[in-house]
Amino acid sequence: MKFTKIRAPDFDLEKTLESGQVFHWQKVGDGFVGAIGDLPVYVEQRSEFLKVRDGEAGRSPRRSLPGIAARYFALDHPLAEICDSFPKDPVMNAARNFCHGLRIIRQPEWECLATFICSSMKQVAHIRQISLALRKRFGEQRRIGSQLVYTFASPRRLAQASEKELFECKLGYRAKNLRTTARLVSSGQADLEAWSALSDAELRKQLCALPGVGPKIANCVMLFAYERLRAFPIDVWIERVLRQNYFSRRRKMSAQRLRQFSETYFGEHGGYAQQYLFHQARSGERGDRAIEVNRPYLRRNERR
Repeated sequence: MKFTKIRAPDFDLEKTLESGQVFHWQKVGDGFVGAIGDLPVYVEQRSEFLKVRDGEAGRSPRRSLPGIAARYFALDHPLAEICDSFPKDPVMNAARNFCHGLRIIRQPEWECLATFICSSMKQVAHIRQISLALRKRFGEQRRIGSQLVYTFASPRRLAQASEKELFECKLGYRAKNLRTTARLVSSGQADLEAWSALSDAELRKQLCALPGVGPKIANCVMLFAYERLRAFPIDVWIERVLRQNYFSRRRKMSAQRLRQFSETYFGEHGGYAQQYLFHQARSGERGDRAIEVNRPYLRRNERR
């Protein structure tokens, strides 16, 4: 198996792929197998280097695997500067230390949008199951070594699927939303590629107009597909983190107030801050001590 070596300082492959931002990569041996667009890829980390290999199917002589992988894993993001921009409170400091090397990857727009439409009210393990079911049934099979990889289904393919077929992939009520959105995208009514030129506010508005997309999913797509690093998705995990760590003395705190706080307090790289808080919370590593240390800050913050 021939590998290409890519320098990847300040990067943690496992944390990045298992942090709940992408759902199809599978642990195989010392690395992971997945797809970057329609390209099957095996990747493993050795210290500050990645060893990557693609499959024969889907190979294009015009495409450079090192460039594709480096862009996908956002190895060009100035991670030290991004982390230094985070608020310097103890809770955020603990999350930054725990998530060292975690990067926000660049996902294909349609794949990201469709996956997060399927994610509504689902845990990460369930989203992974749905993603795999959709890929196996509607995507294209690729091979890399002895491993099979499935690309994500195109908008046209999902637009042609019946609701029954989508229900069989365990989508439930999300099936109708996914199929309707797929029809809008495949017909060109929703031009995901052209939307990359929109402002954050207009992009969020366009995304929220799609079936099955609310503020949380829109912010996920903005962050993970459109590289809007200020976008701050708030799901049940993050809402709990915000309420417990920053507003523990307030019995009532509206969702709108939490959004306003997160959009200003966490700054221009709020999406990274959110992902670090999310991954640490899910990993069960956030301790009560961080909250206790932060009490003076909490009292000041709650008087705002």
